[in-house]
Amino acid sequence: MKAVFIAHTAAPSGAELATLRLASALRPHLDTAVVYTADGPMLARTRERGIETRLLANTFDSRAMTIAGAADPRRLLAGAAGLLRVGWALGATARELDATVLVAGSTKALLMGAVAARRAGVPLVWQVHDRITAQYFGRVLAPVIRLLGRCAAHGCIANSRGTLRTLFTWRQPAVVAYPGLEPAPETPRAAQREPEDTVVAVVGRLAPWKGQDLFLRALAAAKYRPRQVFLVGGTFFDEEPYRAGLEALATELALPVTFTGHVDDPEAVLREADVLVHCSILPEPFGQVVAEGMRAGCAVVATRPGGPTEIVESEVSGLLVDAGDEGQLTAALDRLLGDPALRTRLADAGRTRAAQFDITESARVVAQFLPSVRRKWLRHG
Repeated sequence: MKAVFIAHTAAPSGAELATLRLASALRPHLDTAVVYTADGPMLARTRERGIETRLLANTFDSRAMTIAGAADPRRLLAGAAGLLRVGWALGATARELDATVLVAGSTKALLMGAVAARRAGVPLVWQVHDRITAQYFGRVLAPVIRLLGRCAAHGCIANSRGTLRTLFTWRQPAVVAYPGLEPAPETPRAAQREPEDTVVAVVGRLAPWKGQDLFLRALAAAKYRPRQVFLVGGTFFDEEPYRAGLEALATELALPVTFTGHVDDPEAVLREADVLVHCSILPEPFGQVVAEGMRAGCAVVATRPGGPTEIVESEVSGLLVDAGDEGQLTAALDRLLGDPALRTRLADAGRTRAAQFDITESARVVAQFLPSVRRKWLRHG
């Protein structure tokens, strides 16, 4: 078996980093390679891991295949046509790499992969990192993507049970493989601080649906004010105005916020923080940073519904609040900031829980799944 992963972007975002971890962890089980259809930092990172890496430059308008692009049918069709052209070239690359299965890591990669898999004569598996709902893709694209996934892919790998429930997988092989954590050395960390000295971190792309503005308002309404707040994350896809708005809001509310920008590895920030806040206002597909924060020893508050509900047991290994509810988030922050003992209890249980999200287990699941998809494809293809 040789699994070739297809990525439409080489930006270091959550889906691409999760794919890199999986491709690395799979190597004891089968050969892997990654093909990027755009240049970026992920190429160097993938090569550093010793993974066979290719760049296939493309000329399609990626912004056409978005919710905004869907408002213009001509632009949407032009974008789709561009993806299909790249997919044809991708099929030749898959042949050169001796792929036995292609794994598409996004909806754009799915469309390219549908053409590439047919040309290469191999099955296609869709690795789904997003909830395929109208909230994310709009009322036009969401059902189209679900149907495309059912018709074009021969199997699906979902990053959570919640994500899997948004797919149409009737009689199609499907499995849940969490974006697992890579092994890290056990290092001691300082005890939870007193309320006036606490450090709070929010880690994630600075985007409206991630809810950083709601967090700032919720914190401003809390009884306790931390000594330091880190907003960790970069901006993509024309989201710079949102960051500017967050900076203005933090100043207006007189909050001690540091904007770090994109950080390759937030581990150091998480080990410095007493509390990690996950505040997405839409259901998160999984919530990798929640597991990372728990492993680092943070007391975690996260939003529901979505992937965090599969990570956090509320009141045991963290706190869960309803997405978009500023009042609930304020109340949770008051509890955590004001009670070091509660933070310590939740953080200790969180570290134990995070150990269950190991990338080696996810790799084992995928390593069993991919050959089963290929066997079924050979029987019926």
